[in-house]
Amino acid sequence: RAAVPSGASTGEHEAVELRDGDSGRYLGKGTSRAVANVHDEIAPALKGISAFDQVRVDERMIDLDGTANKGRLGANAILGVSLATAHAAAAAAGLPLYRYLGGPSARTLPVPMMNILNGGAHSDNNVDLQEFMVMPVGATTFAEGLRMGAEIFHNLKSVLKDRGLNTSVGDEGGFAPDLASNDDALEVIAEAVGRTGYQLGDDVLLALDVASSELYADGTYTFHWSDKKSRTSSQMTDYYGTLIERFPIIS
Repeated sequence: RAAVPSGASTGEHEAVELRDGDSGRYLGKGTSRAVANVHDEIAPALKGISAFDQVRVDERMIDLDGTANKGRLGANAILGVSLATAHAAAAAAGLPLYRYLGGPSARTLPVPMMNILNGGAHSDNNVDLQEFMVMPVGATTFAEGLRMGAEIFHNLKSVLKDRGLNTSVGDEGGFAPDLASNDDALEVIAEAVGRTGYQLGDDVLLALDVASSELYADGTYTFHWSDKKSRTSSQMTDYYGTLIERFPIIS
């Protein structure tokens, strides 16, 4: 078994999540076509291949799809089968999935990026940038990093309340208030980090998922909600540069 993620916004260069487009079923978001592709095309093509040969399984599906973006069979169909194969092989080997994929030395988890403030397609607020994340780089374990992120998240709620701002959440669980600007989103997060007792830039770093393809049209990037301005690629680069100068953004 495997679960495949889905997002409110997808970039034009991302693998295609195949949906049915039938407005009478799940408002067009059904996945019966992808499921049919699993049963009717992928399953027969993989028959006889060992589940322990993950590379061959994945390459066979990519070849079967025949597109650069997995648009024929659907990335949701291909990824689901790929991950289910890995789960099955791990179970057959009597190993947890992380050990099966990572080998005997697999014991280190990456620093999490915790999405604590939402904008763009993930909310109904006036913030154009889509995801504002904290990275607890000062933590020595994943568990400690998780605790740090949870503490910052709850202190962010207090910061927003103190400012008289909405504390409802967006699509991915981060707060989604109306703010003075995109920069202000970083300001309230910085304040929340400080209230928690951590040092921004040492204990905690910041990360953004701008989802710039959602802003792009006809050669320019437009902030539809905050300052209403359109920017060229060069101007967007300069804008990112000013944010990086003011805040410890590393991704």
